[in-house]
Amino acid sequence: MSLLQINDLTIHYVTRGGTVKAVNGIDLSIEAGRTLGLVGETGAGKTTSALGILGLIPKPPGKIISGQILFEGADLLKASQGKMRMIRGNDISMIYQDPMTALNPILRVGDQISEVIIQHSGCSKAEAREKSEGMLETVGIRAERAADYPHQFSGGMKQRAVIAMALACNPKLLIADEPTTALDVTIQAQVLEMMRELKDELGSSMLLITHDLGIVAETCDDVAIMYAGEIVEIGALERIFHNPRHPYTLGLFGSIPSLDKDVRRLNPIPGLMPDPADLPSGCKFHARCAHACDDCGSGSTELCETERGHFVRCRRVAGGEI
Repeated sequence: MSLLQINDLTIHYVTRGGTVKAVNGIDLSIEAGRTLGLVGETGAGKTTSALGILGLIPKPPGKIISGQILFEGADLLKASQGKMRMIRGNDISMIYQDPMTALNPILRVGDQISEVIIQHSGCSKAEAREKSEGMLETVGIRAERAADYPHQFSGGMKQRAVIAMALACNPKLLIADEPTTALDVTIQAQVLEMMRELKDELGSSMLLITHDLGIVAETCDDVAIMYAGEIVEIGALERIFHNPRHPYTLGLFGSIPSLDKDVRRLNPIPGLMPDPADLPSGCKFHARCAHACDDCGSGSTELCETERGHFVRCRRVAGGEI
């Protein structure tokens, strides 16, 4: 049984200006001990999906229209607020996108980590302080820095502190929302390596949200490509990287600079992602697709299995035309 199983999850934001269809019937599963990379452009619905798992969709305007989020067989969408508060930080933790704003600026870093430990373990303040200092040392920060405030930490240290907070209670599932976006390249590599080591040491699973295929290649076991609130391709890392099938996935790989080819300009995907408040009918990618035909702009497009465990949402791929 999967640790996390998402079935037909649909999340909309209902505003005065219209309904923003952020997530549209996605299906995902994460096995125990494995890492799933969720990849897509800004606005694809990746972060909304993660917030849906944690029950943090702002209401209003957010609304979960349909679906199931099964964690260890229990549907989180049916859990009470009290139950979800116990799950967050204890069984499921999240590393937020911006380490600069993830920490409370008026509380000492060690106290913020201790708060998580006390909330979920019920230990004394002294025990929590000792554990928080141990977690800081685990992520490469000296224990005495627990008395410092966030403004006294560099960007890389803030991110390490956020990771320490997320892992303080040994969660079964770690959600990392673009955890290295705000960091420079050398610090990115250190943070990713540390996350991999800690995940393996704790035996946790991870949902890694990113738009960097290089990070996915180094970190993930499985990959899901998301576009306009839908999963357009999903499979094991090797299948997605060695045999990408969906035109959008091919476009993502085609826009990566190559050390083997002598080219003067990159090859970006033409056009922009559609407005989630005004999504087109049919395949959501057809307006930007070089392989689109007249039929692509109408009707529904379902995921089809092109090879064992490799699913693609494209009519022309399903029909063997591309």
